[in-house]
Amino acid sequence: MLKFRDMPYVRPDMSEVRACYERVTNEIQRAASYEEARAAFFALQDAETESGTMMSLAHTRNTIDTADPYYEGEVKYLQAEFARMMPLQKAYREAMASSPYRADFEKEFGPQLFKMIDAGIKTGSPLIIEETIRSGELTQAYQKTTALANTQFRGEKCNFYGLLKHMESTDRAERCEAFKAWAALYAQIAPTLDQQYDELVQLRAKMAEKLGFKSFTDMAYLQRRRFDYTQEDVKAFREQVKQIITPAVDRLRRAQQKRLGVEKLKYYDEALIFPEGNADPIGTKDELIAKAQKMYREMSQETGEFFDFMTEYELFDLETRPTKRMGGYCTSFAKYKAPFIFSNFNGTSADVDVLTHEAGHAFQGYLGMRSIPVSMLKGSTSEINEIHSMAMEHFAYPWMESFFGENNDKYLYSHLLGALAVIPYMCCVDEFQHRVYENPQMTAMDRRAVWHEIEKAYMPWRDYDGEEFLEEGGFWMQKQHIFLYPFYYIDYALAQMGAFELYGRMKEDKDAAWQDYLRLCRAGGTKGYFDLLKVANLSNPFHAGSVEKAVGHVIEELEKAAF
Repeated sequence: MLKFRDMPYVRPDMSEVRACYERVTNEIQRAASYEEARAAFFALQDAETESGTMMSLAHTRNTIDTADPYYEGEVKYLQAEFARMMPLQKAYREAMASSPYRADFEKEFGPQLFKMIDAGIKTGSPLIIEETIRSGELTQAYQKTTALANTQFRGEKCNFYGLLKHMESTDRAERCEAFKAWAALYAQIAPTLDQQYDELVQLRAKMAEKLGFKSFTDMAYLQRRRFDYTQEDVKAFREQVKQIITPAVDRLRRAQQKRLGVEKLKYYDEALIFPEGNADPIGTKDELIAKAQKMYREMSQETGEFFDFMTEYELFDLETRPTKRMGGYCTSFAKYKAPFIFSNFNGTSADVDVLTHEAGHAFQGYLGMRSIPVSMLKGSTSEINEIHSMAMEHFAYPWMESFFGENNDKYLYSHLLGALAVIPYMCCVDEFQHRVYENPQMTAMDRRAVWHEIEKAYMPWRDYDGEEFLEEGGFWMQKQHIFLYPFYYIDYALAQMGAFELYGRMKEDKDAAWQDYLRLCRAGGTKGYFDLLKVANLSNPFHAGSVEKAVGHVIEELEKAAF
């Protein structure tokens, strides 16, 4: 096993990958037994593991430095080459789907595998190769546009993350100034982002039309493996959020306004929870990792082994830098059975949240890569994957004192408030995307008007203090999921219901809650969404009353807190 920095990147020989697809497809079609078909299936998986690891390495190194021309070029090349393999992938999937040994595969690995294969046949086609290639180019360009954006703030060169730290200052004038610089930076690059998103929307709509879908929304739901629920179910869930969570957050924001002593809570006040300052972590990046390692060793044997592996092989890139992509994510290098955590530390409590949230993803990946033989089933859909990460944030609560010292209680309150308060925003992002793809001909200003309307319904407390770009609806641009991962974001809200449910169980029986969580992680994506919820003894978030059941104890805890 190698450290991340020493993992060699070698451009995959795509002619060999294509030949492997053709050979395996023929072998599956001609297999005289299940054993022969099964061997062919795993031979292709081995080839995909090798080429997929190279793609992950190139992508990760490109996001670490978006100005590096080598990895930028490699990602562009690989995205195009993989897109051009659609005919071979489709032929392979069709061979699997029609195999006389399909029932044998399902008996050994479960029906979820073929639900995914069948969906892949419907959403992947040679008809959309060029659109897929162009879409990859645009998302890569978007990441570079936002990564390179910077401004001067009080003598310091700041990117978006650097400004966010100042938006937590106890000095309201500094918060306001940082906010205006942040908004101005988005307004500056907005024409480019509008153009990129315009083309992405058109490309996605064209792909859906070519494949016979009514809209890109229908196509995206199938791409995201939403086999168990519909757009109407999601709409009903959003309504529950609007009825239960929005009023609660509105009350909590009013309490925050009173606590801060401001006449009207502005957007740049929202991040400051306490007038004397938020709870910031104590220690350097290396010290925070050491504290996390101690925490995970004490949490369980499994988490200890996992985090020791992460630290030994330096499977992190955590500190923000110029030209680094925004955000945080967890990926993996399947050849090494190694998860990897990417983030942008900025000296706030969000740095610790990364070491719990992304570590939750990485922990599940570490388990799945070692126990589930089929790579397609090692991880689940994002509605489940985000339970892995969000629940881990709550399981980490007993160790937060080591990170925040005397400000531990403030951190716990702020974290719980943040987990609840962001849910209406998640619904905004989701409804916005539904509206956009219902009418893909919208102009940039039409989209801003739609965002403004939706935002008022879900977040009535939001006040941009007259900042024109945001007042007219420009805030949607700051959510990279809208550009990169269409329709992903509601999955966080659905998952938070499960995470809150596990948190409520933690208060009563921590060991039982942990066992439910561990079973869910070990199950990976071997079952469908609803069945995996049952594995962890979690409620279906679409059922009437489910949102109130999940968040009731959280709202009560926050409103009773002595702050």
